[in-house]
Amino acid sequence: MRRDFKLEKRAILLGLVLLVAADIALAAYSWNFASSPRPQQDLAVLTRNRDLLRADIARAQDIRKKMPAIQKDCDEFEQSLYPAATGYSSVSAELGSIASKAGLQIDTSFRQQDVKGRPLREVEIEATVVGSYAGVVRFLNGLQRSNVVYAVQGLAAKSEGGPQGPSGQVRVTMHIKTYFRTA
Repeated sequence: MRRDFKLEKRAILLGLVLLVAADIALAAYSWNFASSPRPQQDLAVLTRNRDLLRADIARAQDIRKKMPAIQKDCDEFEQSLYPAATGYSSVSAELGSIASKAGLQIDTSFRQQDVKGRPLREVEIEATVVGSYAGVVRFLNGLQRSNVVYAVQGLAAKSEGGPQGPSGQVRVTMHIKTYFRTA
């Protein structure tokens, strides 16, 4: 019997030592965690995120307030576009007029596709102009000043030189987009 009591005493003592060691380890961890700047950093991050979310909400509310005016402007813009029925001849006439004022010869071709979800038709114009460099610049300025929206997507220039040498003429192929109303 005496032996069993000794064994029990050692087991209890070992358990007590393990509990004290665990308590010391938890105390050290708690002291380290409490003294670290981590809670302050977390608070700063959360405050910054809250401020960013508030700013996003304010921007969204501002956009919501401006939506009717933006929609009205978009509708007015769409109404300012040529109707698809007469747009091709109007654009051809306008491009021809701008080219003649710039002293250029022009050749145009059109490709179209409907814009999904809008009563619009996107028209790609491939225009080739031949003339002086200054004339090409005047033509591009004329496009920019036009009441019709023209978006020049790309230019490809080539010198128009003959066998006797350069003639001072350039051939410029332009990829231009515009839009027509379909309704």
